Amino acid sequence: MTSGAARVSAFAGLLDQPLSRYIPGNAPTATVKLLEKDLGITTVGGLLDYAPRRYIRRGHLQLLSDLIAGERTSFVARVESSSTRRMQRDPRRSLTDVLVSDGTGASLKITFFNAYTAQKELPVGTHALFTGKPELYRGYLSMTGADYAVVDTPDSVTDFTSQSGEVYPIPVYPERGKLTTPRITRAVQQLLLTADLDSLTDPIPQHILERETLVGLAQAYRDLHRPESVDAFQAVQERFRYQEAFVLQTELARRRHEHASQPVAERPARADGLLSRYDAALPFTLTDGQQAVGEQIRAELAGTAPMNRLLQGDVGSGKTVVALRAMLQIVDTGGQAAMLAPTEVLAQQHYDKIVTSLGPLARPDQLDGDPDGTKVVLLTGSLPTAAKRVALLDIASGAAGIVVGTHALIQEKVQFADLGLAVVDEQHRFGVEQRDALRDKAGHTPHTLVMTATPIPRTVAMTVFGDLDVSTLRELPGGRRPIHTHVVGLAEHGPAWERRVWALAGEHISRGRQVYVVAPKIGDDAALPPFDSLRGSLLAAQEAGDDGDGPEPATVQWLERLISAQPELRDARIAVLHGRQDPLVKSETMNRFAAGEIDVLISTTVIEVGVDVANASLMIMVDPERFGISQLHQLRGRIGRGEHESTCLLVTRSDPEHPGRERLAAVAATTDGFELAEVDLRLRREGNILGASQSGRKSGLRWISALRDEALVARAREDAEAVIAEDPHLARHTELLAAIGRVVDENSQAFLERG
Repeated sequence: MTSGAARVSAFAGLLDQPLSRYIPGNAPTATVKLLEKDLGITTVGGLLDYAPRRYIRRGHLQLLSDLIAGERTSFVARVESSSTRRMQRDPRRSLTDVLVSDGTGASLKITFFNAYTAQKELPVGTHALFTGKPELYRGYLSMTGADYAVVDTPDSVTDFTSQSGEVYPIPVYPERGKLTTPRITRAVQQLLLTADLDSLTDPIPQHILERETLVGLAQAYRDLHRPESVDAFQAVQERFRYQEAFVLQTELARRRHEHASQPVAERPARADGLLSRYDAALPFTLTDGQQAVGEQIRAELAGTAPMNRLLQGDVGSGKTVVALRAMLQIVDTGGQAAMLAPTEVLAQQHYDKIVTSLGPLARPDQLDGDPDGTKVVLLTGSLPTAAKRVALLDIASGAAGIVVGTHALIQEKVQFADLGLAVVDEQHRFGVEQRDALRDKAGHTPHTLVMTATPIPRTVAMTVFGDLDVSTLRELPGGRRPIHTHVVGLAEHGPAWERRVWALAGEHISRGRQVYVVAPKIGDDAALPPFDSLRGSLLAAQEAGDDGDGPEPATVQWLERLISAQPELRDARIAVLHGRQDPLVKSETMNRFAAGEIDVLISTTVIEVGVDVANASLMIMVDPERFGISQLHQLRGRIGRGEHESTCLLVTRSDPEHPGRERLAAVAATTDGFELAEVDLRLRREGNILGASQSGRKSGLRWISALRDEALVARAREDAEAVIAEDPHLARHTELLAAIGRVVDENSQAFLERG
């Protein structure tokens, strides 16, 4: 077997070299130390991959005395003074005036709007290259909103200037600590001079470079840091966008191939088994989507390659039924299936739902049970010691065919007799190690089914979950009633609308229905403001505090007092639910609500996942702008689960111009989770679509856009699959293997292991 060291290519050889070899001397060496300290960059590749955050567009380099109104230009000048003032028309906004001169006796005032960055980066004495368009104002030239790049001296800008005086695009790097753009620029330019970039071997195969008309790797690095034109940089973007997609998709394809090559026992469905008997007793008809996904899973469980599937479906789309049918197929072959849930409340609900839906099939050891059924066991941390001991014995002996639990399932003392299927519900709530620990319980590779009720845009799914086969449920089972969602803006509509909110809650209760009230925070009794002084009103409470982003968010504890004081709700049975409560208290409260013993449940987002109460027909979210779109959609999905018409009220005290209002309007406009996922991605401008890696470090994409690059990612995926099909271990693509190693290191690979 070829060693890792022997497989390191020229690509890895240069790019993995320490920077100190290529940036000698005292001052550059100090920069090398800062790059390691402030950015974690220690290698040639690390610095070459540190892309500028923007470029200043080229202009003709001129003296201030030669500037012409209306003509875009560039000049080097020194900051002589800087002052910031509030705008008279809008005191929330500010202006920063910077006076600059170039040593010829000429000066120019440059005004920046709301420019905290300019105020910080352009103190008196700073030299910078400015680019913009001067205009005449009251007979004098001035400039508004210039681009700029700080330089060490007026002469240092000549590095980016042609013989004719034309300025190339100037890179501006993300700065941190003492690492300013000039300092980073000097280090990069030194590296470009000393490193033999032409010796690099490209990780992208030549035929793909030609098909995609991509610039080569060496030239791409040169044009990234020293582009001679905007076109050159655009070519660099195309190059690195494809490379990022291709490298990640190759690693995902490699993982898929490796997983598929681990044989598992065939577990075909039985014509006379539990699955067929369960299907025959179903009181409803499976949706077309449930049937289609069920057939996919049935075939994969019967095969010799381990299933590794992501099942995504909107709130209430019937994922649990699909998962249970898969578990029954495993049990029919003598194996065991385990479902891992993120909370005890959800684990209990899954257990209750499975036991209820199986009926006699879940009670093989009871008089009213079916002797040919299977035992269903619940294992959670709060289970009494005696009950836990019995559950552990049932799991170890194989008496329990289906096991439902929380993190308690992955404790060392839990041993399975024959774990054939691991089901992970709400997979985004678990760390990689936790899911791996459950699969390790099998002693071999089990089939894996991970589920999410948060719809995932296609590009994100291909990138984040590319090592999984993805199934999607889009239909809702029959009987689900539509949820009517309304934004209740108290800032513009006043106390009358607030009174109507509580009156509506009373009307639902009078008809025998139940109500959720959701708050962003739990609250603290000791920190509660005097209730009487707030006059029992959300609007009156608005002045009680301001955290800089509107009113102090509503809390569960304060809302309990507020709701209890409403005339329409004084006789209502009210309870609270939040994460600080003892697990037994939470379970008891939820069970009482499900049993109809509580009229109004005031809760934090602990009800977001899985809680199913068909009689709840009204949800009131207070200060909902504090939540994201997917969370709002998940919360809303707790109602509309029965036969009753359901309503969701998004009660906000924020101003109509508040940025969170756009999210609320989007949620009110549709109940389609897939549509909302696209809106969410667009409103958040993607951010870090991969999230923070579960090792605690970010693993975001630098070049790919989930909003723009679906076709590119799809092409890269096809190319990656072709490479892995011919060379599964990348023995003939050592430069690509090295590229994967640099991108997917031990600290950033967690996002690739979500399956």
